[in-house]
Amino acid sequence: QVQLVESGGGLVQPGGSLRLSCAASRSIFNFDAMGWYRQAPGKERELVAIIRSAGSTSYADSVKGRFTISRNNAKNTVYLQMNSLKPEDTAVYYCNFRRYSTDYWGNGTLVTVSS
Repeated sequence: QVQLVESGGGLVQPGGSLRLSCAASRSIFNFDAMGWYRQAPGKERELVAIIRSAGSTSYADSVKGRFTISRNNAKNTVYLQMNSLKPEDTAVYYCNFRRYSTDYWGNGTLVTVSS
């Protein structure tokens, strides 16, 4: 078991930046993949970015070149650096850790991009 706590969301103007953090309650070494998903009002949850145990990363086409996922194993934390934010990035962002076929989710943090 692991508890995940997201932080860093908030209100930002278009073109601005935010960094989301996902702190895990225990070591993240044994997880197969860690990622960020988002869900906008009236839409399904979608994958934003993922970082695998070996360090490879993947991104949704809509965020490539603007978002960067990273991890700090010593702090048991995964980050999502979001730059050049757009109104369509507005959503609740969820942290997800996966080990074998089990998914663990945080409670989400709201990101609002608006002028």
